[in-house]
Amino acid sequence: MEKIRVGMIRGDLHALYYGAQMFDYDPIEMRKRGHSARPTKGYAALYYHYTHYNDPAAMTVPFVGGFQLVKTWDANPERAQVVADCFDDQVQVCDSPEQCSDDVDLLFIADCNGDGSDHLELATPGLEKGVPTFVDKPLAYSLADAQAIVKLAQDNDTLMLSLSMLRVVPHGAYFRDRLQEIAPVGYGSINGGGIHGISLAQQVFGPGVEAVDCMGPAELAYLHLDYGGKPDKPEAGVMINGASGPTYHCSLYVSAFSAAGAIHSGQIGDYEFPYGSAKVLEMVKKMVQTGEPQWDYDQMIECIAIAEAGRLAQKEGRRVRLDEVMN
Repeated sequence: MEKIRVGMIRGDLHALYYGAQMFDYDPIEMRKRGHSARPTKGYAALYYHYTHYNDPAAMTVPFVGGFQLVKTWDANPERAQVVADCFDDQVQVCDSPEQCSDDVDLLFIADCNGDGSDHLELATPGLEKGVPTFVDKPLAYSLADAQAIVKLAQDNDTLMLSLSMLRVVPHGAYFRDRLQEIAPVGYGSINGGGIHGISLAQQVFGPGVEAVDCMGPAELAYLHLDYGGKPDKPEAGVMINGASGPTYHCSLYVSAFSAAGAIHSGQIGDYEFPYGSAKVLEMVKKMVQTGEPQWDYDQMIECIAIAEAGRLAQKEGRRVRLDEVMN
């Protein structure tokens, strides 16, 4: 295929954020339209992509390309129209998610600030039709919905990918490669929570969480991951501090500690995130072009299982094993 034809579900900030690295467009015109498009906060989609202020049309993060936006849908048609106008005046603004998944090569479900509770509903039409589907983080809010999405993909032999950009942001990998400096790591800490924090923990310290503890004033405020004493994981686990207040340009930070010392990451924030979204898009592109899965479903499910176990641990004031919620 010359370009991957995309149906974009939900016209929020992430539709423009990812779209800026996917589609051909005039960045100056998009800046004007996005800045005036309050429903999408469109200007922010370009703020971190174009930081060469003497040349506002020079993109300063990776452009993946190879995609063409052909359809878009949002429950608010105004938001869908903004996305269409920013990338191509010929884009069809659809009346339903079902229509948006017709005659496309990829269904892209964008989600900037949602909790994933509608992702099963939005992903179902495309998965049932065999349309390769990307589900923005989180895969779902509930573990049952996440498992249902994976089952739909498997039952219909349809490709599906769901990742937070924090799962693959290169700056997380740079820090992960430093762990050998103080190996064996005894304890890890992440400043920044939610699915992004869990995803960053998976990237830096690895999957394989066996149990969680959780407490605090907000959902998943202070979440502790226990790897069950695995020899290649932090013996004392990883603490994800999700109620730690505002940070510089939404930055997350990682620290690791051992008997040999401590190491700390720099900021992993808005200026670094586009390098993670580029990695996601490279996988999405390869998935569609090769017809091969690009990520392990078990790790996608584990991310949601950690969150579900954390909510249960927080509610009941006890440690919850992942196999308890998985069963």
